[in-house]
Amino acid sequence: MVASRFLRLLMILMVPAGAAADADPPSIRTNRVAGQQLPLPKSEDVFHFVVFGDRTGGPPEGIQVLAQAVRDTNLLDPDLVMTVGDLIQGYNGQDAWESQMREYRETMSRLRMPWFPVAGNHDIYWRGDGRPPTEHEANYEKHFGPLWYWFEHKHCGFLVLHSDEGDQASPAVPRDFGAAAQQKFSDTQLAWLREALAEMKSLRHVFVFMHHPRWASDIYPGSNWPEVHSLLRAHGNVRACFAGHIHRLRHDGVKDGIEYMALATTGGSMPGHHPGVGYLHHFNAVTVRPDGIKVATIPVGTVLDPRQFTPERAADMDAVRRQSPLIVSPPITLTADGLGAGLCEIKVSNPSRRPVEFTLTADAAAEEWILSPDHQHEVVQPGQDHSFVFVCVRVRSAFTSSMRPPAFELSADYLEEGARTTLPPRRFPAAVRFGDLPPEIFAAPVDPIALKSRDAASGVRVDPTLFDLPDGPFTLEGWVRPEKSQPTAGLIAKTQRSDYGLLAENGVVSFLVLLDDRYVSAADQKPLPLNEWSHVAGVYDGESVALFVNGSPVARTPGSGTRLRKDLPLYLGADPDQKGAPSRAFAGWIDEVRLSIGARYSETFTPARRHEPDDTTVLLFHLDRLIGDLVPDHGTAKAHGQLVGAAALAPAP
Repeated sequence: MVASRFLRLLMILMVPAGAAADADPPSIRTNRVAGQQLPLPKSEDVFHFVVFGDRTGGPPEGIQVLAQAVRDTNLLDPDLVMTVGDLIQGYNGQDAWESQMREYRETMSRLRMPWFPVAGNHDIYWRGDGRPPTEHEANYEKHFGPLWYWFEHKHCGFLVLHSDEGDQASPAVPRDFGAAAQQKFSDTQLAWLREALAEMKSLRHVFVFMHHPRWASDIYPGSNWPEVHSLLRAHGNVRACFAGHIHRLRHDGVKDGIEYMALATTGGSMPGHHPGVGYLHHFNAVTVRPDGIKVATIPVGTVLDPRQFTPERAADMDAVRRQSPLIVSPPITLTADGLGAGLCEIKVSNPSRRPVEFTLTADAAAEEWILSPDHQHEVVQPGQDHSFVFVCVRVRSAFTSSMRPPAFELSADYLEEGARTTLPPRRFPAAVRFGDLPPEIFAAPVDPIALKSRDAASGVRVDPTLFDLPDGPFTLEGWVRPEKSQPTAGLIAKTQRSDYGLLAENGVVSFLVLLDDRYVSAADQKPLPLNEWSHVAGVYDGESVALFVNGSPVARTPGSGTRLRKDLPLYLGADPDQKGAPSRAFAGWIDEVRLSIGARYSETFTPARRHEPDDTTVLLFHLDRLIGDLVPDHGTAKAHGQLVGAAALAPAP
């Protein structure tokens, strides 16, 4: 009885911790009632391993690709890493081979898990004087490990074959994988393979690794792979064969339950980066479950460490992204025939705590502009700035709607230790200024054209540095055709605790002028009719603010003082916000906008459908023609406006 109790107690103590809980079927624990049943994940054993492709044949910086793959793999934390050969550049003698070996091993030593090499032709072939009979095989086995071997991990076998044994019948012939006689596995290695497979008979899965994809008869017509495949098939638990060498992704399908795949490169040579056609630096991540495997190709450099995305780092990058390039040179002035030349100097600053590499690329139609140089780049240290200078020459003598000013794209790489992060690029035009435009630019078109304004962030922007309205009386006028009633909309305005503007609230027009820090306004009593053209004019005569609609005075408010100004743009079809962007955009049509010095109207008048300039005309936009994306100004300021957002010039109703 005592012995029986002791035996039962011993059996209980021998049960692993947690086994009692595992005896209960897995389930969702909750105190909620729900109709939806949540499926639980698979609970069987699973592990992961990674396979690296070829390193050799590429430029010297390919070792940095390998180093990045090591960093990526450490983040994924697989159980182990396999290679498929061509670890070093090779094809050399003793000293160069050893130097390259040390470089590769030092890079791979940064892995936080074991790694297992495969020998490739670059690792074995000797070129130069003093070639040993087995070439670099002895060096390889001394510094990397055996040429063929297998090991067990979590009830799975990992089997490595050597695919560069040379011509066994003529050992004095130098190794050459292209020779049909050297595309076979030797009888010695095949005998070992039979023994190894027999030893692995009880394992759940077996994975085979080699350098050359000897199963590809189109590449290796002399291969004896059918004999090897027969051995693998008979074994019954071989799941996949991995190889490299061809530097391009290749999947030869599943044959007799064995999946065949070749990797591209992990730092090796390629004819360009073309992932869609199989040319890319990558590694394969393999998930192993009791019922089989899944393989994913992961491009090098795409595995991100979430711990690096700190608020401080994000703020640092945002500071770089927010800083706007500053054009410090004067606008490029074009003559009346459309030609012109000048220097465009663009200054960038680095407000971050890390170096930033800025690249400024010029972009302009070759038949219109000549820009030199075509691009420039500079690493700017924290807190420093740098100026890029481009020569800009316009060689096309025409002003058309297809004309475009020179444009630049600014890209920035945020440089950290061992990595660079490319920030979103920004595109911006150079400043261009027209001299005297030819008279035909201001001729009335045959078909009526006007500004189609939309209730989005859009309109025509008139730069405040290009015109000046002196203190004293002035007149602001234009034709408008609202399409719908809006709570508030800017018709022609630059009001933001400053200046003046014609606005509409629920269709009711008002004219505002900021005098001595207070707005004086004159407003109509009824809304403008929808889908009809109306002329609106605001007049400040030095003593009062008046509003005229279709030539009739509708409101007048006494007011005088000094007009308060801000360096904000004037918008046609909107009103600027505090940063000068378009806001409160108007939904409808706008035409014939004019800003004049002096009070043009004091009593009833007949509005002209098309205005003509005179000595008092500061701005005059007929809104019927574009030069590029600029709207010509027929006034004395020549402050040509710029289309912004969804606004457009179109045939008017």
